[in-house]
Amino acid sequence: MSSLRSPSRRHFLKSSFPLILSSAVLGRAGAVGPNSKIGLACIGTGGQGMANLRSFLTDERVQVVAACDVDVAHREAAAKLAKLTAGDLYNDYREVLKLPKVDAVMNATPDHWHAGVAIASAKAGKDLFSEKPLGASIAEGRAICDAVEEHKRVLQCGTWRRSGLKPRMACELVRNGYIGELKDIEVGVPGKFAIRGGFTGMEAPQEVPAGFDYKLWQGPLPERPYTAARCHFNFRWINDYAPGYITDWGAHFLDVAQWGAGMDETTPVEVEARNVKRRAQGLYDAPEEYEIVYRYANGLKVRMVSTTDAAMYGVKFVGTQGWIFSENETLKASSIDILRTKLKDSDVRLFESKNHHRNFIDAMLSRGQTAAPAPIAQRTATVCYMGSIAAALQRPLKFDPAAEKFEGDAEANALLAKPVREGWTA
Repeated sequence: MSSLRSPSRRHFLKSSFPLILSSAVLGRAGAVGPNSKIGLACIGTGGQGMANLRSFLTDERVQVVAACDVDVAHREAAAKLAKLTAGDLYNDYREVLKLPKVDAVMNATPDHWHAGVAIASAKAGKDLFSEKPLGASIAEGRAICDAVEEHKRVLQCGTWRRSGLKPRMACELVRNGYIGELKDIEVGVPGKFAIRGGFTGMEAPQEVPAGFDYKLWQGPLPERPYTAARCHFNFRWINDYAPGYITDWGAHFLDVAQWGAGMDETTPVEVEARNVKRRAQGLYDAPEEYEIVYRYANGLKVRMVSTTDAAMYGVKFVGTQGWIFSENETLKASSIDILRTKLKDSDVRLFESKNHHRNFIDAMLSRGQTAAPAPIAQRTATVCYMGSIAAALQRPLKFDPAAEKFEGDAEANALLAKPVREGWTA
């Protein structure tokens, strides 16, 4: 594959990742027989990958057949949990996607690898449970959507609050007008990085440890000196890879906001970031404190703020006749009568999923809908990245949801995709 120089992100994603024989060519036709177990490969078996693996292991319809990670310790931990042999373990995801026994992929790689693995998986005829955010940029997310649609794949994004009872209850009460007309949505996310491992972000470069493929971990992004402070969980505080909690928790909470507002098919049209603060030095340079204000075409306002008050973490819908707050197992309202409301037969009912991982398997077997399919996940991720771009440019921006571009703003549109380092090949 030839070297790539400043390509568009879509060109990069379509050309840099290999087209592997589809499941139809391999005789599986994209579906699993009624008497067969779904063969699942887990790609990315660190913290969230292991959590997903544990959930899939409880589903009697699933057999985990492969584990892949660039860190030998991660894949060996997955092997122990899933009772895999050494021959079932892989360093390079491309080898996994060649396996006929793999029907589906669990993708829990760092954000900057979501698109590469997801698109290659779709091309290979594999269905996808892919972690949030959908891609590492607006352009990447759109490319994933295109690949999933073209290759007729089932995708479940890891925005699992779509399978939560209380977030769904809150959204149904809002959608049916039980707090009056919806006027504002308030979203609270953590205001300080939860750095793991005792790192400060000031660590000096180190020698890459044995058993860790740092070159592959970096993938298409600019090469940087290795330090343990950069990798695994803490990548999310480094702007090269992710914009901190804007996408980490924002992907969950802005998703609930979109759902409750009935905006799954669109995004806000305006965004402004205020009071943005970053660390003055060191690796961890993503936005750490901010207030991001969004407006939809109908005038609805969403305000996302970073805060150290954990009681504010979640989504508060504010209407003309009251409010509802939701986060995971928490459901509060301005009046107990709102929470006691019984929906009428004529009321809007939202998609119901009681278990995010089982819902993915259900959809694989039926070729039906998931709770968090690619188009919905793309809209949520777009809202997140609108915020991170506004935080980077420090000025109000106007956005066209249909075109997925900023209006008349070349500087902002240059940030719709991440740069690909010169000479990168998959």
